[in-house]
Amino acid sequence: MYSPQWLSPGNRCNSKERINNTNGSQLQLYQTWKGRNRFFLGGRLVFGPDIRALFLTLFLILVPVALFCAFVSRGLVDAFPHRLGYLIVAISLIFSALIVILLLLTSATDPGIVPRNAHPPDADDECETSSISTSCLGSQTGPVSLPPMKNVTVNGIVVKVKYCKTCMLYRPPRCSHCSICDNCIERFDHHCPWVGQCIGKRNYRYFFMFVSTTNLLSLYVFVFCWVNIKKIMEAHHCNIWRALVKSPASGILIMYTFVVSWFLGGLTAFHLYLIITNQTTYENYRYRYERKMNPFNLGCARNFKDIFCTGMASSRINFRAKVNADRSSSFNASSYLGGGTTTNSSDMHKMKNFDIGVGRRQAVDIDECKETDSQTRSSVGGVGADRCEG
Repeated sequence: MYSPQWLSPGNRCNSKERINNTNGSQLQLYQTWKGRNRFFLGGRLVFGPDIRALFLTLFLILVPVALFCAFVSRGLVDAFPHRLGYLIVAISLIFSALIVILLLLTSATDPGIVPRNAHPPDADDECETSSISTSCLGSQTGPVSLPPMKNVTVNGIVVKVKYCKTCMLYRPPRCSHCSICDNCIERFDHHCPWVGQCIGKRNYRYFFMFVSTTNLLSLYVFVFCWVNIKKIMEAHHCNIWRALVKSPASGILIMYTFVVSWFLGGLTAFHLYLIITNQTTYENYRYRYERKMNPFNLGCARNFKDIFCTGMASSRINFRAKVNADRSSSFNASSYLGGGTTTNSSDMHKMKNFDIGVGRRQAVDIDECKETDSQTRSSVGGVGADRCEG
């Protein structure tokens, strides 16, 4: 018997499920998170939105290593006595495994996401504590607005912090909002397209180790490809071009690793400079601390220790925590009231009316569904009898 598409089981309304999902049902925080992150294993792994970049990065790392082990290592195993050739191959595989682990740690770790506020801070309190008083005045009849910046003191130096309209908070020092991930990140360095994740306070150490270790592997393959060419020249008494013809994989890897080593070597040197001077990529590009005092510079030794010899900071967000399903509506409601930049009694009244209106609309939908179902029973013969049960 023909059943209209809107009466199909996949499109039937289940009022009980809808009410439970909107009133009091609990979800985990990562399921209602407003950022663009991708979560796996129940919120334990926090990836960026462009997770597909990981597959390209893995391809660019593992394919050259596979070529090295499959074609170049044969000559090295035969050329070196006492099985030293096997050791050369084993070291390259160990490097590769370490790089993959560091890549996953960099990409799957919370970089230092700052929790969002459900509502903006109190404008009156912020105006009292902020040194920018003119931005709080507003119009004579309009509501008081939050100042766009505040002054905080870091190691005796005044630093300006900005208000984030998206997260509805004043960003901590060195924090910035990533437009790709749509999160405020502590000690924001940059958003890396190669790992598909922001680089911040909690994964910067992994990122630097990933870049530097990949550079070492590239140099390692580069050197032993030349060693293989040298061994071929000695064994066959030929010039370099004949040797490259006999081992084309060595020639391809020499050119590839030469380019990669220049890029990764420069990137490693640049981040070493940033670590020694206690800067981030964003700060180096935006503020140019060499022209003024850097309030975060503690000296070379302490700066280096701060990155490599301290424990990782705990995540400020428990993405696996249980939250009410209607918690996410508070963010939507604040956006509905104008982006979450003001808060007063009239706005709170609007928010309550908004929530009440949503509840009424849900009740009307259920009544309409029941009325439609009764009409369907009489006209279709009970095809949709179970659409609105409950």
